[in-house]
Amino acid sequence: MRFLTCFLFAFSASTVTIAQQKQLDLIPYPVEVTQGTGYFIIKNTVTVSSSLPAHEWKNLFPYFKNEMKKQFGIAVKEVAMGQQADISFNMRRMPTSGKPAYQLEVTKKGILINSNFAEPAFHAIQTLFQLLPIDKKVPGQIPVVKIFDHARFEYRGMHLDVSRHFFPVDFVKKYIDYLAYHKLNTFHWHLTDDQGWRIEIKKYPSLTNIGSWRNGTIIGRYPGTGSDNKGYGGYYTQEQIKEVVKYAKDRFIEVIPEIEMPGHGSAAIAAYPWLSCFPEKPTEIPANMISQKSSSEQRNGQVKLVQETWGVFDDVFCAGNDSTFMFLQNVMDEVIGLFPSKYFHIGGDECPKTHWKICPRCQQRKKELGLKDEHELQSYFVQRMEKYLNSKGKTLIGWDEILEGGLAPKAIVMSWRGETGGIEAAKQQHQVIMTPGNPVYFDHSQSENEDSITIGGYNPIEKVYAYEPVPKELTTEEGNYILGAQANLWTEYIENNRKVEYMLFPRMAALSEVVWSSKENRNWESFEKRLMMQFKRYEKWGANYSKAYFDLKATVMPSKDNNAVSWKLESKIKESIIQYRDKEDKDDIGVSDFFDYTAPFNVEKSTTYEAVTKIANKQLGNALLQKFHFNKATGKPITLHIPPSKNYPGDGAFTLVNGIQNQKGLARSKEFLGFSGADCEALINLGSFQEISSVTVHVFQQKGSWIWNPASVEVFSSVDGMYFSSLGSSGDVTATASGNGTVTVNFTNTPTSFIKVIVKNFGDIPEGNPGAGKKAWLFVDEIEVN
Repeated sequence: MRFLTCFLFAFSASTVTIAQQKQLDLIPYPVEVTQGTGYFIIKNTVTVSSSLPAHEWKNLFPYFKNEMKKQFGIAVKEVAMGQQADISFNMRRMPTSGKPAYQLEVTKKGILINSNFAEPAFHAIQTLFQLLPIDKKVPGQIPVVKIFDHARFEYRGMHLDVSRHFFPVDFVKKYIDYLAYHKLNTFHWHLTDDQGWRIEIKKYPSLTNIGSWRNGTIIGRYPGTGSDNKGYGGYYTQEQIKEVVKYAKDRFIEVIPEIEMPGHGSAAIAAYPWLSCFPEKPTEIPANMISQKSSSEQRNGQVKLVQETWGVFDDVFCAGNDSTFMFLQNVMDEVIGLFPSKYFHIGGDECPKTHWKICPRCQQRKKELGLKDEHELQSYFVQRMEKYLNSKGKTLIGWDEILEGGLAPKAIVMSWRGETGGIEAAKQQHQVIMTPGNPVYFDHSQSENEDSITIGGYNPIEKVYAYEPVPKELTTEEGNYILGAQANLWTEYIENNRKVEYMLFPRMAALSEVVWSSKENRNWESFEKRLMMQFKRYEKWGANYSKAYFDLKATVMPSKDNNAVSWKLESKIKESIIQYRDKEDKDDIGVSDFFDYTAPFNVEKSTTYEAVTKIANKQLGNALLQKFHFNKATGKPITLHIPPSKNYPGDGAFTLVNGIQNQKGLARSKEFLGFSGADCEALINLGSFQEISSVTVHVFQQKGSWIWNPASVEVFSSVDGMYFSSLGSSGDVTATASGNGTVTVNFTNTPTSFIKVIVKNFGDIPEGNPGAGKKAWLFVDEIEVN
């Protein structure tokens, strides 16, 4: 204890905050860092001793030895405790009231690692790896430093969906290594969904013989351009599952399985149709998405299919059939035997009630139990599963829909639809894991200059780093129910290992600091500087990280005279230069020249600009391409009668007249204004008396996300901006079945100075659709006046 007291005294006497000192390139940043002078010289072979319990050191030492050789080319030789060693591991009490913690001290003579458990010793190893020279120079220098460290949150998680696309065991292990390097401690393994069942269940072999394979997959972003007509599938044997769980355990990572219920069960239902409310009802796959093989199979009498497209489907597990529950319990029994985690994730999200409402058995169940609606029937389903899991010593985790109809007594809520579910659960004194789609869904693009297909949304590293898992709406006591946070990686559009890495990095680094470091030690400016070294680590690992951090930021603003738009470009890298060109302005030999950017400039016509940022003539990040479409409303003053939702504010009202037309759906969601249940009413000042004959409104529809085409569009004109007369209405709107579309109102040539456009919200979502009974979203992109 004498050393511990001296060690802590040194910290209290000389520790400075993250913002006050020259930073070591550590991510996540430790609780306390005291930098000294000089270095410890590390050679090509180091000696190590340990006083950790033998059974724990037996697992820790091989990992340390192998990683030192693999990452740094340094051999590690173990010596007996008491002998002189370059690196010493010791078990010591920590001033953390039993919370895992470590102390790492580098002197000119060696390295000392103290911890109160083996797990924080493992975390100290990750810190040591970041202190070592990245270029494998031997001998190398490690700076003299004292570090005291522990995690802020108990739960620090990453999720991987292996149902939409399957990933082999070797890559799953690499994924776990990535978690370990970032001091994350939970791997949420999403093993089943509509598009594939990925875990061997010996009692039900058809789950993998049939349910793990689909006959095709849609091409491109939903709704796609047809089916690729390629069989796709795969699954993990129980021995492989055990292998992965053991691999994770050796890295102090807990693996939580997820078996989806009662929704997202198409793959299981394809294997065992009696799990459905309607076993004889064919699986619905739209004609423009279904594979040729599935079409043929259904014509020849096969009823149920593994889903081949993305979204939410009505065919769910029957809540009125006791055989459903027996099936799920039998599945749970086998899964529980493979995963020692105390947690079991049952999904519980996106379960349409369409079939339940017309299923005789479900309605009989509802009547017998005195349930008022199908939400309470889902609550019954979840609570019945929870009782079974509790009897097996497991705690149920579910997505935040499990709140609907009444929360199961001991359930943990994983809040994904924003923070509302997590706040509600914490106020009910339930434990919560925060994982809101904005900003910790890593399947969303991290670049506005999207260079590959994603599901949509925009979650750059800045947004991830700024996330605070404990909502301000909670009291200190309620905040204690927040176990931590997790990022999710859904794989509809992630087909291979390299794309997984591309979507993970560098955002995983930001997540690690959010869930590990104290609020006081989180500083974006500091993190940015340390991120440069993290990029070098990714390169050393051979990881395919995204360069989106280096992307240019482009802002479109009104020009001073309102007859053009002003384009502003910014780079995060002060030393860089920005160059741009008009791709449609070519010289005599068909070449567009680049010019150095110095200040915002006006764009006055329809054209396409390209901009890049460079250092030493080397391009950083992705090239920025921006197409401008001009019409009589472009750049004009505009006001909105009702502001858009805070979730989809775009760049304010000017979004509708900035000359930019969305081409990539929700992947560029900032190009839309979103209205939840409200109309979009816009007033445009044309600035002069002009003749017009049409107005076109650009809209977006994606019913699976509750986004519907407008009910109608009506156009009004005025010469003074006060008194308006109608020029016409679109009537019923078809626009497009899904994705981007337009609604045009044509009328006779009319001289006017002001245009009012009212885009009517669809209203309540009809039965049989996701979000039935809720208010529809209205997404508006650009308003063209011609």
